Amino acid sequence: MIIKSAKTVEAHQNPHQVDVRRLYDHDNAQVMHMTLQPGQALKPHITPVDVFFYILEGEADVLIGEETVRVATDNLVESPKNIVHCLSNNTDAVARILVVKSPKPVAKPKLL
Repeated sequence: MIIKSAKTVEAHQNPHQVDVRRLYDHDNAQVMHMTLQPGQALKPHITPVDVFFYILEGEADVLIGEETVRVATDNLVESPKNIVHCLSNNTDAVARILVVKSPKPVAKPKLL
């Protein structure tokens, strides 16, 4: 049995300069734990695979295509492949998000 804690997995370097930790990284999927501090945001980007975001704690403003919605804890947002998306934390509290990409992307996301 393999058990990983988001608290002990090393943060992954990324162009967004936010705390992202890879919990699962296999050909069929990739799972990351992301922490957005108040005021932090991802850069808008396009991912070549389907992605979903599950808000574990706090709230995040989620942009998918041209629509932005504030999403609260215990909600899942789907983001189809090849569509612009990003997350931002415009609150005064930490936001923690589980990010799942399926299958694992072989190409890097396109930053806009």
